[in-house]
Amino acid sequence: MATPDFVLSLREKIGTAPLWLAGVTAVVVRGDETLLVRRADNGAWTPVTGIVDPGEQPADAAVRETLEEADLHVVAERLASIGVTGEVVYANGDRAQYLDHTFVMRYVSGEPSPADGENTEARWFGLDDLPTMGADMLERLDAALSGEQAARFGMTPR
Repeated sequence: MATPDFVLSLREKIGTAPLWLAGVTAVVVRGDETLLVRRADNGAWTPVTGIVDPGEQPADAAVRETLEEADLHVVAERLASIGVTGEVVYANGDRAQYLDHTFVMRYVSGEPSPADGENTEARWFGLDDLPTMGADMLERLDAALSGEQAARFGMTPR
């Protein structure tokens, strides 16, 4: 599902006005590889991302989003970073800003596939052979793959 029902309900009331939402980035690691998906809306390669549902724990959202978007079973291992994104303006004019929680996810099972239509591809990339990505996604990957035990605070808004 591309846009959660609770966001659609809010949009009926506020139109395209900015929304402040909790988001997750799931950096799935398998050995010396990481999972990336190619977004259907803009063609960009990114880790799995998504919106936290009302009342949902962010780590649970990262697990759910990875299953929904890439058909992989994963376990959240640690919070790598937390920060505020810049404002995002979608093609339909909707505006949002996210409090992003980036998690390191351990691969359990499954073969990556673009499971829900939000992405056109899902596949493993070697850590030394990543495709071109935006600076914000590279920053999230760096935090997740750094091996640091403490979470980083305050991503650079883009």
